[in-house]
Amino acid sequence: MKKAALHNLGCKVNAYELDAMQQQLEAAGYEIVPFAPGADLYLINTCTVTNIADRKSRQMLHRAKKMNPDALVIAAGCYAQVKGADLQKDDVIDIVLGNDRKSDLIRVLQDFEARRAAAADPADRNRADESTSADRIGADESTSADRIGVDAIPSADRNGADTNTSVDRTWEAESGGGILSWTDISKVKEYEELKISHVDTHTRAFIKVQDGCNQFCSYCIIPFARGRVRSRKPEDVLAEVRDLAHAGCREVVLSGIHLSSYGVDFQKGRSADVSAENLSEEPASAAENLSEEPSSAAEVTNLLELIRLVSRVEGIERIRLGSLEPGIITEEFAAALASIQKVCPHFHLSLQSGCDRTLKRMNRRYTAAEYREKCRILRKYFEDPALTTDVITGFPGETEEDFLASRDFVEEIHFFETHVFPYSRRAGTRAASFPDQLTEQVKKERSRVLLELDATRRREYLEKFLHKKIEILVEETMEIDGRDFWVGYTKEYQRAAIPRTGEEDLQNQLVWLETEEILEGNVLFGNIL
Repeated sequence: MKKAALHNLGCKVNAYELDAMQQQLEAAGYEIVPFAPGADLYLINTCTVTNIADRKSRQMLHRAKKMNPDALVIAAGCYAQVKGADLQKDDVIDIVLGNDRKSDLIRVLQDFEARRAAAADPADRNRADESTSADRIGADESTSADRIGVDAIPSADRNGADTNTSVDRTWEAESGGGILSWTDISKVKEYEELKISHVDTHTRAFIKVQDGCNQFCSYCIIPFARGRVRSRKPEDVLAEVRDLAHAGCREVVLSGIHLSSYGVDFQKGRSADVSAENLSEEPASAAENLSEEPSSAAEVTNLLELIRLVSRVEGIERIRLGSLEPGIITEEFAAALASIQKVCPHFHLSLQSGCDRTLKRMNRRYTAAEYREKCRILRKYFEDPALTTDVITGFPGETEEDFLASRDFVEEIHFFETHVFPYSRRAGTRAASFPDQLTEQVKKERSRVLLELDATRRREYLEKFLHKKIEILVEETMEIDGRDFWVGYTKEYQRAAIPRTGEEDLQNQLVWLETEEILEGNVLFGNIL
């Protein structure tokens, strides 16, 4: 049995997709092993959100080849999508698998094996060539290495001028050649169906329900890596959630690249318009038809209706939401969410800056005052919800005054958790050409200031749960300060521990406890009630 090792870089959507590819490999007979020497195949699901992510992706690809020079190395994901042409020149990489091609993993592997066999036995070359014929990728799109080169990969521009939208071809390299499986993601309008049937923890599962983004924030490369908004069919989401519930999963996290836009491409009375002319569209309002419960998956047209649909699945006790845009939060939306008991009061609202001048140059489409109002609305309908966010420091042109305004705003909102990112200059984005690019030293210092504030705020929020009765979903055992504990999370995503005694198995159980103190690592401690 061949052995496969996998490694993920980046977001929760990437993690979901890696799980889906792992289960494809398992179904094809591969044994999944740790990312260490000895595997026959290494698959790295790459990330390109920052320059650091690019570097880590390259490092992991090269590390894989060093662990076994004879192994097959696959570069998948966002970095592979954006830098596919460059990766063909890298001799350590055998297969480049772009976004919207991950469901083709096993077929591409079979093509590669056929071509490798043909290289060893020239008599088999004709059979290998047949495996990459036009019946797989469309007669108009069929390409071959002898008539198309690296430069023929279309760029991910938003004008849509290039008609070469799908590429499946081989390239020649010192290592013997490889396969590029790639799509011009800017032209893709259909959601690529991937699925998982189980999760290793049997407790929480991330469910990808949406891909792509139409926003084009001035600093962000992701629309070029992920394409336009594409929503997963609600019946497919429902089927996957039911399978996971049947496998014992009790919590799901609905995730997407731009989750708030779920359904914008198939809302009632609207055509699926994800063209270049529609790129500036705001996320679809989930406040429409709030009083109407969808009677079936076919009637789901927005995120709120999808949440309601998922909440009906027996066995699922908790529903979390991935990152939301502030625009989706209205009085009606928050009230409707609060009426669904399974929804966790844990919301990630992207901020990026608390300074209006910076927000406008980022193309974020809201003001600090509007963002403040969204937080007020959530706190009106949920008791002390966990609010988390992202902030970029050192955006081009950010003055000291701008930064202090952003810092003061973050302090005012009192987030439970703030993810801080120094601005990363991404070629191809508008902000990359902005004047007044700041030094790395300035970005680092401003990040340090926000991280210090974040540490204080996390502790303050955690202390609100002291000497209270809380419910946790137990996930694992853990040793803290030399003692064994069962550890789980509250609905607000606060980690809590209870003593492990005897042989009882509390994994995946909902347990009530009364908290007494905070342990090392910001873990609440209590005893079972």
